[in-house]
Amino acid sequence: MFLITEQRPSWNEYFMNIAEVVSQRSTCLRRQVGALIVADKRILATGYNGAPTGMEHCEKFGCIRIQKEVPSGERHELCRGLHAEQNAIIQAALYGVGIRDGIIYCTHHPCIVCAKMLVNAGIQKIVIRDDYPDELAKNVFREAGIGIEILER
Repeated sequence: MFLITEQRPSWNEYFMNIAEVVSQRSTCLRRQVGALIVADKRILATGYNGAPTGMEHCEKFGCIRIQKEVPSGERHELCRGLHAEQNAIIQAALYGVGIRDGIIYCTHHPCIVCAKMLVNAGIQKIVIRDDYPDELAKNVFREAGIGIEILER
């Protein structure tokens, strides 16, 4: 007989752990972010932040945002990469996977650009591990009625 000696992770811990592994694929020089979209306890799509498919990664060119000393949460258009949440939504779209009413697990709180995309994609809940300094994004989620749960380490 096989005995389980360690406590199994909760579903939230399980999916967040996977999002953290996904973040390890990130090519961003500032912050590695992973995202995982789930429905009915099934993984629908994953994403991490980095340059678009087929383009050179930031490690070759350097980070424009670092070079220009752009603070976190500002001037997202100066980044050549896509955010993890954007890549997860795009992956689902490419493969015809519906994500309406899904839950997204993100290693970091989404920015305002991703917040608007997640609202329009029909995501019902966001679970994060780390915060991000974007009050406008937090206001968008509040107004849209999308709950945010913070998982402690």
